[in-house]
Amino acid sequence: MATLSSTEWSLASRPEGMPKPANFGKKTVEIVAPKDGEIQVKNEWMSVDPYMRGRMYDRESYVPPFQIGETMQGGAVGRVAASAHPDYKEGDLVSSMMGWRTAWVGKPEAAMVQKLPDVGLPESAFLGVAGMPGLTAYAGLLRVAELKEGDVVFVSGAAGAVGSTVVQIAKNKGCTVIGSAGGPDKCAFVKSLGADHVIDYKKAGGFAGLVKALKEASPKGIDVYFDNVGGDHLTAAIEVARPMARMALCGMIAQYNETGTPVGPHNIIMAVGKQLKLQGFIVSTHADMQPAFFADMAKWIPAGKMKFEQTVMEGIDKAPEAFMGLFTGANTGKMLVKLT
Repeated sequence: MATLSSTEWSLASRPEGMPKPANFGKKTVEIVAPKDGEIQVKNEWMSVDPYMRGRMYDRESYVPPFQIGETMQGGAVGRVAASAHPDYKEGDLVSSMMGWRTAWVGKPEAAMVQKLPDVGLPESAFLGVAGMPGLTAYAGLLRVAELKEGDVVFVSGAAGAVGSTVVQIAKNKGCTVIGSAGGPDKCAFVKSLGADHVIDYKKAGGFAGLVKALKEASPKGIDVYFDNVGGDHLTAAIEVARPMARMALCGMIAQYNETGTPVGPHNIIMAVGKQLKLQGFIVSTHADMQPAFFADMAKWIPAGKMKFEQTVMEGIDKAPEAFMGLFTGANTGKMLVKLT
């Protein structure tokens, strides 16, 4: 069992505002053969996700912050190169939280390893539509937002990995969907997914423009809002929400790089009179939905009812660039780094 060389990225300094290349540090380490109960894995794909920005702050959250100088973590898919664990063999395809590196060794349970099923999907899909982003969309829409057939659903960040999946699940469940995305190309992509109405938020120009566009798309308001953005999008959703509307708060990318004091929706008082449900959620809380999620995806994808796009950067050296691109709209669908 050979020793592997791994190229890895760590946090060199904590970003202030938008992350910069200088905030990241690269190193090369040796990955030794596995000991009893361990596996050695060569990563083939790694994921970059907006939530990682929150881990760059030195503050308490639902996951510990990245430590300066330590290799960062994130979703990855790879193959077992060597195994000293009875449940894994060489060649097994696995997902883990050991991203931002090309190889690793350790106990599967510590790395949150999952053997991946053979459902006819490309390996990279397990970091997107059939992975954490897909399950986030599925749980947030069906459980948190309590989706019902006939609902009018508004999705922000609709061209991203989570948002594009939300659009299609809602359509598969018999709903009317309004998606928001930035620029004509992304709006065309969201429309191709089956969205009934698409709002170019860059053209809308803020809260008032979003409210106007939403009222034109659905004069009677919305029943569900799936929030990936926060800011003006969340405020506009509150403004046009019908009584008893449900809002699944998945992420607020508009605020991740703010350096001042964040400002909440000025119309939050409407949540009382309209009896709105606003619930934040973390996908790991809903891991019990994974079997149903896989079963539905196995039906929808072959039937052409679940399309997906990927934006791929080549090589581990591109990992920081891929991550920073999330905040400038560089991705359509899932942003990934191909490692091999």
